[in-house]
Amino acid sequence: MALSNLQRLSSQIPRLSFFSKSLISRTTATTATTGSARVSDRIVRLSAIDYNGKKHDVIGLSGQTLLKALINTGLVDPDSHRLEDIDACSAHCEVNIAEEWFEKLTPRSYDEEYVLKRNSRARVLNKHSRLGCQVVLNHDLQGMVVAVPEPKPWDTN
Repeated sequence: MALSNLQRLSSQIPRLSFFSKSLISRTTATTATTGSARVSDRIVRLSAIDYNGKKHDVIGLSGQTLLKALINTGLVDPDSHRLEDIDACSAHCEVNIAEEWFEKLTPRSYDEEYVLKRNSRARVLNKHSRLGCQVVLNHDLQGMVVAVPEPKPWDTN
């Protein structure tokens, strides 16, 4: 409706037509990339268990990383991961995911496995470990349970 009103108004004001046409094309492109015009359609609800064993409800958006959802909930320190980039990962980015959710996740990349091994003191890869910045939320992950491990003493400031 808002889009049709904008188109109607742009036809009435010829000198602003360039601006309105670019605005219309950006609005249409944004709606097409998100797949939905409403934020409520993109909500993904998860559960996270902190290192004290307390369960927290986590709400994220489809297309957002698990790390971003955990930061927004307050379970992960935002300063522990400055960028949504695998090169900036620390041990705080690591989460453990319940086994029944493995097939719904994309496989770990070589870089992700390298960072997980690097962050592990024993240099052994835990099969439940994933980097929160590499897990992209989608509706298939609705109800997923993740565990946020205790910060490792060698990775704290």
